[in-house]
Amino acid sequence: MDFKKEAIYKLQCYNAKRESIANTEAEIKRLEAELGRIRSATTDSTPVSGGTNQREDMLINNIALRIELKAAQADTVEWLRIVDDALRSLNDTDRRILDLMYMHRAKGNVDRLCEELHIEKPTAYRWRDNALRHFTMAMYGITET
Repeated sequence: MDFKKEAIYKLQCYNAKRESIANTEAEIKRLEAELGRIRSATTDSTPVSGGTNQREDMLINNIALRIELKAAQADTVEWLRIVDDALRSLNDTDRRILDLMYMHRAKGNVDRLCEELHIEKPTAYRWRDNALRHFTMAMYGITET
């Protein structure tokens, strides 16, 4: 396993994962509201041999989807907790470097970083590598295989 690549991937996914918590919560609430609008299944009709009716399928699908979303949300919350703990173990400079280089990547971020820290580009890249090494160590306890 390439721990450095995995650490970079985690940093690049961080903001999307953070946003997904609120989006997932909104979708769960929407499904709960939809469940209240789904009429109950009729019991007086005989289902087709071994089949169910459309309303029963909608109920089952709604419940299953909510269960899956809640599980995915719990996994994401735990994922974020682990990454946040690793980021908290870094100093402010390392966090800022990783933020601009990976988490909020945009054109001109290297120049902005150089201006903020009063350093040259080669130094910025060297510091990026050191910050990434520190983050990888905080995440996995190892930097290379």
